[in-house]
Amino acid sequence: MADRLLAGDTALVTGTASGIGRGIARALVAEGARVLGADIDAERGGAIAAEIGAEFVQTDLSHPEEPARLFAAALAVLGKVSVFVHCAAPRRREEQTALAVTEAQWDEMVNINLRSGFLLGQAAGRHMRDAGIRGRMIFMTSLHAYTPRNLPHYSASKAGQTMVMKELARALGPHGIRVNAIAPGAIPGGGFAADVAALEKTIPMGRTGTPEDIAGMAVALLCDRFSGYVTGTTVAVDGGIALHNWITPAG
Repeated sequence: MADRLLAGDTALVTGTASGIGRGIARALVAEGARVLGADIDAERGGAIAAEIGAEFVQTDLSHPEEPARLFAAALAVLGKVSVFVHCAAPRRREEQTALAVTEAQWDEMVNINLRSGFLLGQAAGRHMRDAGIRGRMIFMTSLHAYTPRNLPHYSASKAGQTMVMKELARALGPHGIRVNAIAPGAIPGGGFAADVAALEKTIPMGRTGTPEDIAGMAVALLCDRFSGYVTGTTVAVDGGIALHNWITPAG
């Protein structure tokens, strides 16, 4: 339908087997985009893609060669890419503190979040520029790009993603390509686990978020009707949790 916000767009979305990535893939399809989802979990990712009417490819972005292979697969399936959304991230555990995180855990997190995010964004940007596509990108970063979380590899990779987003936005803006980020609040599921009842007491809006909360903002940022003059920025979708230090109990 022509009145759908992303009609005619072709989107590569990583991390679509669960959580925020799944929610965004669903929302993009609903708004008229053709979507290729990518995830390490082939069974769940494929099932979700079939359910929502998307395409799917299995990928393990911890491997150095995978970003190039994935983007080539996206072009083979979609023909062109006008939207790129990077949601893939390894699962993490709160005990992976600065003194406990291993080199292997560090490498996996940085490779998937930061290295692959940059290389996929770079490939998408070159493709959009060369094809004359007024493309859009979103990086799923974190409030912990700015505040420590006892997960040094996660926080550092998300801080790096934030700067990658800004660098791409600056380089691609002259070509009509917009690049932004979303910093979600507490969204149970995917890589996040916590005592939800206790956590909700610290959130001004009184509840944790849902993938649909993030997906709605993603659609708005990807749609020129609402965000045509927005690039290089991070939008927090967090119910107000960043208004205080949520790492310790509220006083």
